[in-house]
Amino acid sequence: MARAFFPVIVVVFLIRSFWIEPFKIPSGSMKPTLLVGDFILVNKYTYGIRIPVINKKVIDINPVRRGDVVVFRYPIDPSVDYIKRVIGVPGDKVVYRGKRLTINGEEQPVQPSGYYTDAELNYLRLPTFTEKLGHATHQMMVVPAQPPVDLAQVRQFANRGNCEYNDDGFSCTVPAGHYMMMGDNRDQSSDSRYWGFVPDENIKGRAFLVWMNFGDFKRIGNGIE
Repeated sequence: MARAFFPVIVVVFLIRSFWIEPFKIPSGSMKPTLLVGDFILVNKYTYGIRIPVINKKVIDINPVRRGDVVVFRYPIDPSVDYIKRVIGVPGDKVVYRGKRLTINGEEQPVQPSGYYTDAELNYLRLPTFTEKLGHATHQMMVVPAQPPVDLAQVRQFANRGNCEYNDDGFSCTVPAGHYMMMGDNRDQSSDSRYWGFVPDENIKGRAFLVWMNFGDFKRIGNGIE
């Protein structure tokens, strides 16, 4: 009986190691794109083939692009997986002031798209926007009463000298071999503005599908843009 299941176990291991891996969204940092309780699928093959466990890339396939939603190992604690949106690739100058993104001197287009009622903030109605970032058009939201960056939460991180902060936001130049990440829930996200850049070797894959949410079946099958 055990031998009969062995091929299935091998196939599952190979799929999880090289192709598709499931993750569960634990926080609201990517609202309204991803909600707490979403079970998502991550394509580990999108950017290249990596050796399992050590996550070393051996074959490049596609570059990481601005606008991609990616799962990566948290630079402060690589045993923890994070999910954010790529807002800066190597060499980019990323400016976030007045809660608007400018990349390499070009302000990224945004249009008001309505409101999101956040149950975690006593059902506060928060403004949402459609933002064009690189190839992707996606939803993001802000908390108007909060500043663009909480200066007290900014750590001393590698390449910290590439960034300048003030009360209105920040400006960072992304170093070679690294990426800058932010949550779509801009004012309720622990991301690169606080703990720094993500090295390429920390990237695990691109999120592409919500396959289950036991609290909201309408979420099933939603693509991740």
